[in-house]
Amino acid sequence: MLWHEVTIHTTEEAQEMISNLLYEAGAGGVSIEESGTLNKERDTRYGELYDQPLNDIPEGEAVIKGYYSETLNMDAIIEELAPRVEELREFGIDPGKALISWKTVDEEEWAHAWKQYFKPLRVSERLTIKPTWEEYTPESPGEAIIELDPGMAFGTGTHPTTALCLRALEKHIRGGEEVIDVGTGSGILAVGAMLLGAKSVLALDLDPVAVESARENVELNKLQHAITVQESDLLTLLGGEGVSDTPAGEMWPSARPGMNGKTAEAEAEDLVSGEPTLGVTLPVQIVVANILAEILVLFTDDVYRALQPGGIYITSGIYKDKEELVKQALSGSGFDIKEVSREEDWVAITAGKR
Repeated sequence: MLWHEVTIHTTEEAQEMISNLLYEAGAGGVSIEESGTLNKERDTRYGELYDQPLNDIPEGEAVIKGYYSETLNMDAIIEELAPRVEELREFGIDPGKALISWKTVDEEEWAHAWKQYFKPLRVSERLTIKPTWEEYTPESPGEAIIELDPGMAFGTGTHPTTALCLRALEKHIRGGEEVIDVGTGSGILAVGAMLLGAKSVLALDLDPVAVESARENVELNKLQHAITVQESDLLTLLGGEGVSDTPAGEMWPSARPGMNGKTAEAEAEDLVSGEPTLGVTLPVQIVVANILAEILVLFTDDVYRALQPGGIYITSGIYKDKEELVKQALSGSGFDIKEVSREEDWVAITAGKR
C-alpha cells in the first residue's frame, strides 16, 4: 500500500502541537525525530552510552512526518497545514523554519522500519520498557517490565518527558494508590503506575488511536482488571466549560468539552457519581499528565479538585521555556511545587495539593 509522507522541519518546542495538527488534517500516523546532538544533557545513570551524534538534525530542531492515504488530495492538505503551522507563532510557540514537503512512500518504509531502533530501555531503578518484538531478561529480581507496542500513539519511554514521569511515579507511589493518567497515549504511564504498586488507574485520552493502543498495551501487560481506558479527558469529565474560548482551546480543538458526544455537565455527573466503569473513586491520590504545557494550564483547577488533600500531581510535556507558565498555573490553583526535574530541554514538575 502506498502513502503520502508529509515532512515538516520545525523546532523541538513545537513538535507536539505540529503532530496534533497533522493528525487533525487526517494523518494515519506521525513520526518525530529530534536533534541527536551530543550537546544535549542525557540521563546515563542506567548505563546508556552516547558517544556519537544520533542524527544530523541541528540542535533544537526536529523533523516531523505525517502519513496520509494515497487517495487524499495532498495539495489541499498542505494548503490547510501551512497557515496553521505559522499561526503557532501567535500563541508563543516557535515552529522555526516550518518547511513543508511531501512524497509518496511504500507502507513498509514507515509502518515497521522504526522498530529496529526501539530496544529494551531501563528508565528507572525499577522499570524497564521492553518492545513486544524484543527478547529481554531482567537484570535484577526487583525489575518490573513494561511490555509495549506503541503503534501510532505517543509514549515509547524514549522521550524525556515519558521517562521523567515514570521516575516521578516511582518516587511517589507507595502502594495502593488510585491514579488518573491524563493524555495516556500508549498507556505506558498507566501500566508503569500499576507495576509500581498502584491499586487502579483511570487512563484518559481524546485520540481514539491512542485509546485503542493503550487498551492493547494494558492487555499485553495483563492489567485489564486494574486499568480503565476512556476516550475523554479530565477537563471534560470534571466540567471544563469555556475552554474553547481560550487560546489553547483554539489551537487544540480536541481539548474542548463535549468532544465525545456528552455535555461537560453529563460527563462530570458520570464521574462524580462513581460510575464503576471508571475504575477509581474521587478524590484520588495521584494525577499524572504528560501533555503540552499550554493544555496543562487549562485544567490545574480541575486536577486540584480531583486530588485528595496531600495528593500528588505529576506534570510533563513541558518545554523549558514554558516552565514558569506551568508553575504559575499550579501555584494559582493552590498547589505547592515539590520538585522540578529536567532532561535535555524538557521539564517535569511535581506538585502537591495543600
